Amino acid sequence: MHVPVYQLPEAVPIFPPQSHAEPEGLLAVGGDLSTERLLAAYRQGIFPWYEEGQPILWWSPDPRLILEPASLRISQSLRKVLKKQTFQIKSDTAFEQVIHACGMPRRQSNGTWITPQMREAYTRLYDLGYAHSVESWHGGKLVGGLYGVFLGKCFFGESMFAWMSDASKIALVALVEQLKNWRVELIDCQVSSDHLKRMGACEISREIFLQRLNRAMSSPTVPGKWSFECFPLP
Repeated sequence: MHVPVYQLPEAVPIFPPQSHAEPEGLLAVGGDLSTERLLAAYRQGIFPWYEEGQPILWWSPDPRLILEPASLRISQSLRKVLKKQTFQIKSDTAFEQVIHACGMPRRQSNGTWITPQMREAYTRLYDLGYAHSVESWHGGKLVGGLYGVFLGKCFFGESMFAWMSDASKIALVALVEQLKNWRVELIDCQVSSDHLKRMGACEISREIFLQRLNRAMSSPTVPGKWSFECFPLP
């Protein structure tokens, strides 16, 4: 029997069981992007994803794309870029610039799901030390990067951009190396991406993802700004 999509109450940051999700992963509609609700969502493996003019849509896809830091694949061409040290890597120095760049329309799409409301909500998370950016700089200019949310022992990747070839890939390599250093074993990539699969990401079932996420959330969350400028890359 079809289960209607759950309409979230405005004031209470609760979500329905994830078994109620639609086949494509849509779990619930409505609510808000308050810090309390966003943190509750991520801890349960749920994330918002919608476009301007739509209500807030909350997702729990099955299968789920993840990247284990130990499984990162670096191509020979990317290793050459790393050796040249083309980019300077910084973290949490230009979060608002990164999320704005990630929200700019792409060549294959005129729209964006990173609405002004989303930018404001994730900037609040950044200000509180829960959201982070990893940035690639060249000649003193921001040319690529990524952002996401870090809770317990899981990094929830949200989006990435590149204005120079390989800039976002180098930022991802830097992130993975730092997470290895912190003994983090799980990066949530949300939905299928051929680009990330080529770099080692894989799909797992929602059930297994939630089991792994539950273990990752058993570690304490320590909010605060990241600082690994010029972190040595492999």
